[in-house]
Amino acid sequence: MLEIIIYAFGIMYSPGPANLLALFAGVSGQGWRAFLYCVGVGLAMLILFLLIGYLGSEIIPIKYQSLIAILGGMYIAYLGVKILLSSFQQQTSHAKYASVNFKTGLILQLCNPKALVAIVPIVTVQFPRSQIEGGQIALWSLGLSIMACGAPSVYLLAGARLKKAAMNPKVMAWVNRVMALLLFYVAYRFIFA
Repeated sequence: MLEIIIYAFGIMYSPGPANLLALFAGVSGQGWRAFLYCVGVGLAMLILFLLIGYLGSEIIPIKYQSLIAILGGMYIAYLGVKILLSSFQQQTSHAKYASVNFKTGLILQLCNPKALVAIVPIVTVQFPRSQIEGGQIALWSLGLSIMACGAPSVYLLAGARLKKAAMNPKVMAWVNRVMALLLFYVAYRFIFA
C-alpha cells in the first residue's frame, strides 16, 4: 500500500499543468483566493478515481493485471526519465497567467492526461494487488483526492511565499529530479513486486 502513496505523491506533486498554474497563481498574488482552484482539481480526481476505480476492477481480468503492471511500470519509468531529463534543460518561461477558480481546476484536471496517468495504474494494478475493493475503493479515492488537492495547494503556497525560489529554474530542476527518482522506485515495484 505504500507503493500507492509513493506513486501518487510522485506523479501528483511533480510539476504539471495544474500544479504550475497554481504556482503562477501564487506568484501573481492570487494567493488563497485561488484555493478553490485546488479544490476543483481534487474533486476532479475524486470523480475520476471513483469512476475508473469501480469500472476498472470490473473490466480488467486478473490474468491481464500482471501484463498491465509490467507495461505500467515501463511507462512510469519512461515518465521518470522524461522528468529527469527535463530537469537538466533550461526553462526561462515567465508567462502571465489569468485568474484561476474552482471551475478552471475541475475542467483542467478532468481533461488533464496526467490525471489518467496517475489514476489508471493505481486502480487497475495497485488496488487489486492490495485487495482494495468495494467500499475501500471509495475511501482510498477520497484520501488520494485529498492528496491531489494538496498538490496544487503546495504550489500555490510556494508561489505566494517563496516567489523567488519557486521561479528559480535550479530549484524546480531539483524538485523534478527527486520526483523522477520516486517514479523509478514505483516502476521497479510495479514490475518486480
